[in-house]
Amino acid sequence: MLEFAVPCRYGRSFGENTSKLKIKPGPRDVPKIYKICSASAWREAERLGVYHGSADDVRDGFIHFSTAPQVPETARKHFFGQSALFLVEVEADALGERLRWERSRNDDLFPHLYGELDLGAVTAVHQMHSRADGGHDLPGLVP
Repeated sequence: MLEFAVPCRYGRSFGENTSKLKIKPGPRDVPKIYKICSASAWREAERLGVYHGSADDVRDGFIHFSTAPQVPETARKHFFGQSALFLVEVEADALGERLRWERSRNDDLFPHLYGELDLGAVTAVHQMHSRADGGHDLPGLVP
């Protein structure tokens, strides 16, 4: 297990003035992170050369990402029944200090990018195929 304080969007870190949190996975354990977005939003990002995030991302002040094991639940919870979606694969290390790992759903650590996504960090873009039941077929993901 790695030991470090986890940055928080409210200006202090979890674990600040307390014992450090023991967490797994940490930034060094996760080479790839993933963003689900609409095809139209991604096409706009390609046109601009940068992705600014969804309306939810803008509201929250950071771009939400998931690790490979988190993607299926993220797809179910936030994108069920939607079509024309892409799964964007990003090199986590390329994002530098703007990438923070924060507790969210099920008390898991999720990667959050504070700032825009430079498309140079993108390693692949996968089309998410919608199924008749509202779910999605997901490609094989790099953990």
